[in-house]
Formats: sequence, C-alpha cells, structure tokens
Amino acid sequence: MRERKVKNKKLWIFAGLILLVLILDHVFRWSDYLGDTDNLAFLKNMIRDNLAGAIAIYMAVTVIGSVVLALPGVTFAILAGLLFGPVLGTVLCAVAATAGAVLAFLAGRFFLRDSIRPAAMKNRYLKKWLFDESGKNQIFVLMVTRLVPVFPYNLQNFAYGVTDIGFGTYTVGSFVFMIPGTAMYTVGTAGLADAENRMLYIGVALAIAVVVVFAGIILKKKYIQEEPDESE
Repeated sequence: MRERKVKNKKLWIFAGLILLVLILDHVFRWSDYLGDTDNLAFLKNMIRDNLAGAIAIYMAVTVIGSVVLALPGVTFAILAGLLFGPVLGTVLCAVAATAGAVLAFLAGRFFLRDSIRPAAMKNRYLKKWLFDESGKNQIFVLMVTRLVPVFPYNLQNFAYGVTDIGFGTYTVGSFVFMIPGTAMYTVGTAGLADAENRMLYIGVALAIAVVVVFAGIILKKKYIQEEPDESE
C-alpha cells in the first residue's frame, strides 16, 4: 500500500509540474520569444562577436524549449539552420536535442515508470515493442521515431523513460538517429537563407529526405521479415 502511494505521489507531482509550466508560459509568454525577429537578429549579431556565447544561448534555449515548454524539435532545427548554417547547425541541434531528450528521459524514469509501466505491460503490443527482453524492438522503435523530427519528441522522451531501454543505448541511439532528420531541416533552412548556395543546400536536404524515407522502408521490411512467426 505504501509503495502504491509513493508511485501515485510521483505521478501527481509530475502532473503538477507540467500544469505549472503551462500556466507560467501562458502568463509570461516564454515560447513567444523564439518567434521574435529581434531576438533572432540579436543572436545573429552575437555569432559574429561571440560565437561561444551564441552557442551557449542556443543550447540553453533548445534544451529548455524542448523539455520544459514542450516545443516541437523542428523549431530548433530550423533555428539552428538560420543561425549557424548547415554543418554547425546540424551538430549543435543534434547535441542540444539529445541533452534535452536525456533530461526528459530521466524525468520520465523517475516520475512515471513505477505508475505507468505496469499498465503498459498489460497491452501485448506495447509489451512486444517497448518491453521485449532482447531489446531489439526497443532500438528499432527508437530508430523509427527519431529519424525525422516531426514526431512529438517531448512526449517520446518521457515515454522512453517508462520502458526498459538502457540509458546508454537511449542516449547514443537518440543522437545518431536524430542526425539525418535534423540535417534535413537545418540544411534546407540554411538554403532558404543563403541565396548564393540555395540550390546546393536544398538539393542536399532533398537527398537526405529521400535517403531517410527509403532507409526507413528497407529497414522496416527487413525487420518484419526477420520477425518470427508466432503461429508456428
């Protein structure tokens, strides 16, 4: 009984924190700062004078925006492409997004795992894909959901904390699998902002998009073929 109360207490604390953040964001309009063109111009000027400081601000904004404000990952990929260009922008966005993903994962594991995991285990599909003993299904799901940053990363990150996936596997896998999708957006955005290299960057972004789509199809087909037939 006492253990159950502790589980429910963690869940209610987590829900209360989420509600508090939403209320504060509504009052202080924190999320609106990302769309302010004056702030964007400020960071662009800062890159010329203090690159390290601009990087630190971008990293902090990305981590806080993705974890605390639950903003889409695409937002920060586009911002990175505008500010830092295709290469540095991709690296910084991937690193910052991974840092945010790790923090949300740890929060999910601490606050949600004890209360949500038993219920999720009762669903045979969730149990098969997220709680398999081999860990192969978990890595496959992580790969698919990370390839293109249009899935709600913030929800994913908390959800993975509920599963049995290892911290190291989750961290490395998230970083690696997020790079192609992140590059697609940062390179494409950099192309829109750079008239001189526009065709080159947009062409690279389209090529990455094609590779990501076909890689997903091929890997999914291969994976399904290797899945044992339970009826035999």
